[in-house]
Amino acid sequence: MDFLSLEQSVWRRLQEETRPIALYGMGDGADKILAQFERLGIRASAVFASDEFARGNLFHGFCVRKLSDTVAELGEDIVIVIAFASQRAEVLQLMYALEDKYDVVAPDVPVVEGPLFDEDFVRAHQDEMQRAYDLLADDLSREVFLDTVRFKLSGKMEYLRHSESDKDEVFHNLLRPTAEEHFSDLGAYNGDTIRELLHYTDGKFASVTALEPDRRSFRKLNEWASANITGDVTLVQAGAWNEDTVKCFTDQAGRQSRVSGQGKETQMRALDSVLSGRPCTYLKMDVEGAEREAIAGAEKTIRQYAPKLNIAAYHRSEDFFQLPLLIHALQPSYRLYLRHHPYVPAWDTNLYAI
Repeated sequence: MDFLSLEQSVWRRLQEETRPIALYGMGDGADKILAQFERLGIRASAVFASDEFARGNLFHGFCVRKLSDTVAELGEDIVIVIAFASQRAEVLQLMYALEDKYDVVAPDVPVVEGPLFDEDFVRAHQDEMQRAYDLLADDLSREVFLDTVRFKLSGKMEYLRHSESDKDEVFHNLLRPTAEEHFSDLGAYNGDTIRELLHYTDGKFASVTALEPDRRSFRKLNEWASANITGDVTLVQAGAWNEDTVKCFTDQAGRQSRVSGQGKETQMRALDSVLSGRPCTYLKMDVEGAEREAIAGAEKTIRQYAPKLNIAAYHRSEDFFQLPLLIHALQPSYRLYLRHHPYVPAWDTNLYAI
């Protein structure tokens, strides 16, 4: 398949744009997009925020205004660049409503530092992308794959909406958890994905093993688990890795805490070491770009038990096609699925292996 034929690059389009370009949002995403603008010679004309956050503060030298003030200055014939991420339904509706009136794009920048998903990237990875696409087990997975390519190239939100599905579809049709699950949760955060599993098993489980490196998130996880679940529960304040070691870790008290070149020294553990041969029937990984290392650290478990897998496949530009190839090499018996759950940009795009 010629993946390059699916859409035009949003970056090239913005380079050629003659209308004013206004960024919607501040923070890490906007930082990354403006860095690419500078690299590619793209000029932003304004930055605006939702009305409750527009206080006239400065961001990269721009006075952050309301959309109405931005339009009053630049006119309605503008290009709006969404520069933040959200899964909240009310925020997504605001984003989609902008499309009804303006030319809106949401350029894809990787969560973890790495190459952009542009034409050169697609040319370099065409063969891998084709092999991953051919491995997918159902039509929806293949549509998610193509829409992910289309979105990452074009920045058009319509592609995210076209093939999205909710978590109920995954849990009822693919994962189908039971009361006998031995659940391993890598990147357990505050216990949200443990609660998610228990919602579908009427609160029952065989065992839970959870790793979370961030100290404040781990404290919340421990407090919640102590108050709400009993049984075979093992909580480990550590990050998931390919071996037991110590790494520097950003201490951001949230989902984007990750291994870094600087930060707080943090214990890292291989799941195989933590479990020491104990069973695992359902394994979830959302480890902020360290999925390859976490998979390597769970290799024995995956080969021996073939647990159902739920793996974040969006932190790096290549995750949605390289992680399926990696899992297939470890356990060829798996049926592989991709699903995108409501989010802008293409976050919460996950690989499921059954």
